[in-house]
Amino acid sequence: MGEASRGRRQSGGRGTGAGAVAGEGPGGGRGHAAGAGVGGGEEVGDCGPGYKWVPGGARRAAEQGLRPRLEALRELIALSRSRLDGKVLEEAGRVLEAADERYRLSGEHTVVALAGATGSGKSSLFNALAGAPRSEVAARRPTTGEPVACVWSGGRPGAEGLLRRLGVPVHRRYTPAQGSPELAGLVLLDLPDHDSSATANREQVDRMLQLVDAVVWVVDPEKYADAVLHERYLRPLAGYAEVTFVVLNQVDRLPGDAADQVVDDLRRLLDEDGLALGEHGEPGAAVLALSAATGEGVAELREALGQFVAERGAADRRLTADVDTAAERLRTAYVAESRVGLTEGAREEFDDRLAEAVGAVATGRAAERDWLRYAERACGSPWSRLRARRKDRRTRRRGMAAAGGGGKGAGAVRIGAPRTGTGPTGTGPTGMERTGAGGLGSGGEEAGRVASAAAGAGAARGEDGRAAARPVVEQAVRAVAGEAALGLPVPWAQAVREAAARGAAGLPEALDAVAAEAEEELRQGPDVKPRWWTVAASLQGMLFVLQVVGVLWLLGAGTGVVAASEWLSGLLPAVVGSVGGPSLTWLCGVAARGPARRYGQEAERRLRGAAAGCGRARVLEPVAAELLRYREVRERYAVASGV
Repeated sequence: MGEASRGRRQSGGRGTGAGAVAGEGPGGGRGHAAGAGVGGGEEVGDCGPGYKWVPGGARRAAEQGLRPRLEALRELIALSRSRLDGKVLEEAGRVLEAADERYRLSGEHTVVALAGATGSGKSSLFNALAGAPRSEVAARRPTTGEPVACVWSGGRPGAEGLLRRLGVPVHRRYTPAQGSPELAGLVLLDLPDHDSSATANREQVDRMLQLVDAVVWVVDPEKYADAVLHERYLRPLAGYAEVTFVVLNQVDRLPGDAADQVVDDLRRLLDEDGLALGEHGEPGAAVLALSAATGEGVAELREALGQFVAERGAADRRLTADVDTAAERLRTAYVAESRVGLTEGAREEFDDRLAEAVGAVATGRAAERDWLRYAERACGSPWSRLRARRKDRRTRRRGMAAAGGGGKGAGAVRIGAPRTGTGPTGTGPTGMERTGAGGLGSGGEEAGRVASAAAGAGAARGEDGRAAARPVVEQAVRAVAGEAALGLPVPWAQAVREAAARGAAGLPEALDAVAAEAEEELRQGPDVKPRWWTVAASLQGMLFVLQVVGVLWLLGAGTGVVAASEWLSGLLPAVVGSVGGPSLTWLCGVAARGPARRYGQEAERRLRGAAAGCGRARVLEPVAAELLRYREVRERYAVASGV
């Protein structure tokens, strides 16, 4: 978690276990430092290939890893303000403000606070480290009401800004009795008791623990297992192990090897709190045993603090832990339960439902029947054309009557309603059933029935005639939004659904326009008439002439206009014309089925594509934009969380 290598801290006296702290080197690996003193340019322990400690080097290495995370967190907040509640981002914003403020102040000083319960002896330890009675020590409790500071400036400016940030009164700021160059850059604080009976004191401790770079928790043999200490502070601050010292004070009061037993039990409790302990060269909290009264172990703590301060990486490690904590609290708002995004199957299903809503299949079948009817008009015999015209006139009259009694009537364009079209004469609704396999068929009577049924259905559906299709559109939008939001964190899932709902608001009207446009295109008929229609029409004309000539010849032979013996000359053309015309019509019907089917499929494809385009522009693209925004913030979160 830390960003700079730290030396192992050896505990003093009575054989207590030593704590060790290590950090990540510049390349991201963790380096471990030996307990020897650190000198400029001297290689320290096994910190990775070619990594050497230099003054300020550890801090610069930490900043190289922390700065990108802070920037990513800043961008994350900016991208999420319109999606997440302000309270969710409050902690992350506080971390950024603290980081900005800390970096504006001195980078040459390390702020370490002594914290502990009433009677733990932290003020005595403060005085022992300062070499003079700088903090009040007395039997009266609580003793420390205001924070006390001792600054080992070492000629380095900038400590005043840190003290103002911490709120340490001027009259409570001191310098050590001796120079102590090994502690140069240390700002040591003696905090009020965290279990003080004065509420203001406890609040002040909580505030300053958020601002200091490191904490030395001072415990005594009587209160080291205090529930308040472990549940309120150590357990919630387990992620700050690399900037934490735990000191067992007053070991001079313990007989024999009792100090070792108490230290072991303390380490056990810390392990249960989740606080990583510095063991075997691993990074973590240092546990030491000492006596501020007798001075036993104080030198070892002074040495550990000197090495800790010399590295000048505590502020970065503290801020890194802050970012880790903030990122963990934001995890549920950014990390999806599963892979997110629209599958190809979901897109296809959405397109299919929109095609169903505009009646693409019915439109394709109607277009196929239209093509067959056009072919019938072009290739049929003059007699069949005459019959078709008479049926069209009857159908038109029925349609007009139905329209007069049923609102807009069958000719209105409706999403999901049977498509009404025109035959070659420009009128006549199109039926919903295919023509029989035996030929082209006019479909006039069937069209009349469909027109009446459509008019009645239109009256039942209401004035706009879209009640049957709107539920299909709404269900399609809900399904695709649900698929897109599946697995997303709640705020982003809600944003996806809202984007889909906004686009769906005008989708039925857009589909109406698409259906009307397709209807108009089909009403105009095929763009290009096949050449064989012209050939068939010419042959029908010739057969009609033969039929008429043959019939007239037979009539002439029967009435004596021509010789009776010549009747055979008229029979042949009459038979050829009478049989050839229907036969040619049947053959043209068979030949027309394939092109008619392709024409219908093309009409269905165009309408399906137009409906899908509406859905894509109004629903899928806004949903995709929200998913893209989520992926962007998810990437920023990954950087901010250090993944």
